[in-house]
Amino acid sequence: MEFALETEGLSKVYKSWRGRVRALEPLDLKVAPGKVFGLLGSNGAGKSTFVKTVLNICKPTTGRARILGVSSRDPAARKQVGYLPEGTAFPRYLTGRGVCEYFGRLMGLNGARLKEEVERTLKIVGMSDWADKKVTKYSKGMKQRIGLAQAMLGEPRLIILDEPTDGVDPQGRHEIRDVIKGLAREGVTIFLNSHLLAEVEAVCDDVGIMYRGRMLRSGPVKQITEEMSMRDGRMQLRLRTDRMPVLEGATPIEGGFSISVGDREEIPALLDTLREAGVKVYEVEHYHASLEEAFLHIMDDGEHRGVGGQQ
Repeated sequence: MEFALETEGLSKVYKSWRGRVRALEPLDLKVAPGKVFGLLGSNGAGKSTFVKTVLNICKPTTGRARILGVSSRDPAARKQVGYLPEGTAFPRYLTGRGVCEYFGRLMGLNGARLKEEVERTLKIVGMSDWADKKVTKYSKGMKQRIGLAQAMLGEPRLIILDEPTDGVDPQGRHEIRDVIKGLAREGVTIFLNSHLLAEVEAVCDDVGIMYRGRMLRSGPVKQITEEMSMRDGRMQLRLRTDRMPVLEGATPIEGGFSISVGDREEIPALLDTLREAGVKVYEVEHYHASLEEAFLHIMDDGEHRGVGGQQ
């Protein structure tokens, strides 16, 4: 199988006055084609370093990366890649259309093909009406949309987005999310870095969680959140009640308590026990962890294990 993005032992060590800093631990990762993959981590986790190393913007210390089956050291690997870096600044004298034309020419587009591609991507991101305004007139969200438009030029098979919704208002985030989902439906692989976990959970198929340059966990979003929802293989229930019962394994929460059961068949017996004790039950909810809860748990575990850091 040809992966859209594949790394083997990819690492990056910087030298500074503090000594050798391992920004990226040897990392193995495979991103399947047509998926939306989210790379998560706090500031300084190594997300942007990973992307720059994969794109050969900075040279890896060890390991290798392949993009669409081609070595990342080969310039041909980047011909089918669209890229929106974090905090991109465009020349102040350019319009949105001018930005797209500039980047289109850099990638070899010209003439009628360039014009068609620019019009197509501007329309997709909802910037056609503002295309001839200078970027100095744009909000942060509008600049991000132009950045996304230029990353889509030439119909790349892999699009890498570094914090694509950073500083964008809720409506803008929703619109960018729809664009990403639309690209995925067309078979384009999307790789994005973000710290907005709710956005990632809404749009991504798979995620990787980084801490101090090391990948702590990667896999399907559904699998990671379901694992967090279970404890020792048991279902977690949250019950809203009129008072806290005397019940083994019950943990107080706001408005009731939580408890684990082996499976759904144990729920009727639990409710019978509560009724016999005179406890009024208003609501029973099967607890599903959010990606944010799973992320915080995995990060906390990584911190306690003291992974990554300075050499």
